[in-house]
Amino acid sequence: MSQGFAPAIELTTPRAVPLEISALSQGLVDCFKSVADPRVERGQWHHLSDILIIAILSTIAGGQGWEAMELYGSGKQAWLSTFLALPNGIPSPDTFRRVMERLHPKQMEAAFENWVRTLVTDLGVQVIAIDGKQLRGSYDRHNRKKCLYLVSAWAADHRLVLGQTKVRDKSNEITAIPALLELLDITGCIVTLDAMGTQKTIAAQIQGANADYILCLKKNHPTLFQQVQTWFETAQTENTLPKSADYTVESGHHRIEKREVWTIPLSTFPSLHEADGWVGLRTIVIVERTRQLWHKITHEIQFYLTSLDADNPRIGGAIRQHWGIENSQHWVLDVTFGEDACRVRSMHGPQNLAVLRRFALNALNRESTGKKRSLVQKTRLAAMSDDYMVKVLVAALPELSQSSSPTT
Repeated sequence: MSQGFAPAIELTTPRAVPLEISALSQGLVDCFKSVADPRVERGQWHHLSDILIIAILSTIAGGQGWEAMELYGSGKQAWLSTFLALPNGIPSPDTFRRVMERLHPKQMEAAFENWVRTLVTDLGVQVIAIDGKQLRGSYDRHNRKKCLYLVSAWAADHRLVLGQTKVRDKSNEITAIPALLELLDITGCIVTLDAMGTQKTIAAQIQGANADYILCLKKNHPTLFQQVQTWFETAQTENTLPKSADYTVESGHHRIEKREVWTIPLSTFPSLHEADGWVGLRTIVIVERTRQLWHKITHEIQFYLTSLDADNPRIGGAIRQHWGIENSQHWVLDVTFGEDACRVRSMHGPQNLAVLRRFALNALNRESTGKKRSLVQKTRLAAMSDDYMVKVLVAALPELSQSSSPTT
């Protein structure tokens, strides 16, 4: 002990930083550079880029609303000041609210869609599910304002939101889907739609874009639905139903689900109502699902129209993947990001917040380094660890990270 303690052994090595945070910050600014500042010059106490970046980071960290943005900024001010200007400190909740209420939502959505194109360039998107979602908390009874309704496109293979567009209500989803399809490059993809999107004009638009469709057939097309249902019931009764194309059994979450899929060529049916009006229609798909729960058994039969050939092995999987937009997008936005409970209602606030949530969802889904974590764990870790937040941003900005050399 007279010689003192031995020199401490350095157990850590210099940490490799994949990309300078200032470059990542500039990458975020570039994503939304086309969004115009709605404020007059004398009222610009805070840079629009600072406001947007803090809002994005707060949302990635699980923040919900204007107060959460200010709270995140205040808690991380020392770190944020290393790459943001912050000429007058952290903006107040009212500043976040006023700016987000006035930003043009079409510009925000266009910026989001341009950013997504940088993500999907090399991913080879195969199945695109399109469905609508209500933001129930945006309903304003006092001002007689209906809740916001958005139609989104979901890349099922890669768990990415490709784009969104606003509609007045669910009945106008038919007009919103063609507008959303025009924004997307769907060449070579399979587009899946629920019954609301089962329209001849939409099928023609998808085929015109060199893509295939799988459309859910329900009673909104009563004659065609009744014909297919009668054919299936008769084939079951007479035992003439052909061999199924796919049969799967899955168990989990205290249930057992059996799915059987029949793909019937259009030529098998003697005469279907207005079949010629469905551009490219080749196959009728029948899916029978049986769920065994702990207290009951449910049985369901659904019909689909598709432009794919009957022997295409992707049909069953694509129909199964369509539900990813409900389970992996809509449910996650409500549970992890509190979208349905959000009470933001005024002006463009609900729609612009929705863009930020989808940005955060994509960024967190893209981050896959290290231990596999749930989205809730990722948001919490992003809130606590600046290093992990950097990892999320690197995953969200692939072009920037690939063009920059690593530093130590």
